[in-house]
Amino acid sequence: MTIAPLDSVSHADVRLKAARGAQSGDPLGQIGVYAEEFVLVQREYPILFTRDEDDLLQPIAILGLTAQENLFASDRGWQARYIPALVRRGPLMIGRARSEDPAVHIDMAHARIAADGQDGYPLFLEHGGQAPALVDAVDALQLIHRGEGIRAAMSEIFQRHELVKPLPISINIDDTTTIQFENFSAILPETLADLSAEALGELNSAGLLVPAVMAAHSLGNINALADRRQGRPL
Repeated sequence: MTIAPLDSVSHADVRLKAARGAQSGDPLGQIGVYAEEFVLVQREYPILFTRDEDDLLQPIAILGLTAQENLFASDRGWQARYIPALVRRGPLMIGRARSEDPAVHIDMAHARIAADGQDGYPLFLEHGGQAPALVDAVDALQLIHRGEGIRAAMSEIFQRHELVKPLPISINIDDTTTIQFENFSAILPETLADLSAEALGELNSAGLLVPAVMAAHSLGNINALADRRQGRPL
């Protein structure tokens, strides 16, 4: 069993790889994000929507122009001002301890775990206490927990006000290459502009007006992905 409760004795020497990318367990193409982090996500990534197996809206950050691409992760690390929570958590997750209380667990088979002798970021300080890498991962786990708690309510209110609409996207990489994004939806600025005062008030009361605005604003990052792919200044 590679998943176990995290503790400072058994996992005192565990380190997380500094290099990023698929070889370090980082996602390709897209990653789920949560309303609470939209303000930070929209600085770097387009926020689009799909649906999960329960037909709930699932916000996602687009990481690349194909399903097998991550334009932000490399051997130099993650090249962005913000890393989504589902990435930051790395090999950590919330599980049930023997007491049945929620506890942080670690998957020792996760690709982000550094091999013996390999450089990386420690989870624990030399003389005890959480190292910055663990503090960041635990913060991400808490955000994920809060985000999952409100996702059904977010989905319901966004759908009731018809905020999320299908959005076919064509991105011209160069004179001969165009990439099509299909089966995604988005919150468009004009959709927000057409909302009634009552609808805006309901969104605001639910704490979802700012996330909705941020999702709409994030669409400007779509062209930035093409620039990143081509190595053009961002």
